[in-house]
Amino acid sequence: MHTTHHTVSLADHTLHLIDFLPATFTHTDLLWLPHHEALAHCALKRQTEHLAGRIAALHALQEQGFSTVPAPGAAGEPCWPRGVSGSISHSGQRAVAVVASHPVGVDLEAQFSPALCNELAASIVNAQEHALLAACPLPFTLALTLAFSAKESLYKAFSRLAKPFPGFASAHITAIDDRHLELCFLAEFSPQLVDKKVNVYWRAEHEQVMTLAVGLPFGS
Repeated sequence: MHTTHHTVSLADHTLHLIDFLPATFTHTDLLWLPHHEALAHCALKRQTEHLAGRIAALHALQEQGFSTVPAPGAAGEPCWPRGVSGSISHSGQRAVAVVASHPVGVDLEAQFSPALCNELAASIVNAQEHALLAACPLPFTLALTLAFSAKESLYKAFSRLAKPFPGFASAHITAIDDRHLELCFLAEFSPQLVDKKVNVYWRAEHEQVMTLAVGLPFGS
């Protein structure tokens, strides 16, 4: 499969991106993965996205001195080396990965259309969050996409402490600007994190948004 690799910086973290062409994929490409047998019967879309994501992850790990491809865990999550937190995401024909020594979560999304915003808004944000997004200077389609993506990144970063399937209502957006969103954990996410806050940083380009949850919770 033809891929190209480049990096971007967000919140002092290096994100490794892989752009890939699914039409160039062959099944022998999967042999690069130590766990290729687990993907043998998956749909083509799943195979290409997984492969691109693991290529991105290897680039990110090599930057930290590791040379192993993360194997999938029991729930399909990447298994990172001891002492490393990492995250992978993909959207369209792009995958992204990041690793760090502290909790980190990355998400990549295509920007919502107005129709999709109308359909999904109530399942992503409550009335207070909706008003906050509508009042911010960003177009609402972008703001809602960022809200969705930020909550995905938050879960990826702190899934180890999360209740099973916490849902979008388990963390509330309390601030948003042209650089980051601030989210506050509720008890529905984790009793250990209730009322703690986390910054989720973002960037947008080519009708895609990328969010990055980093660091340790703050506040009380």
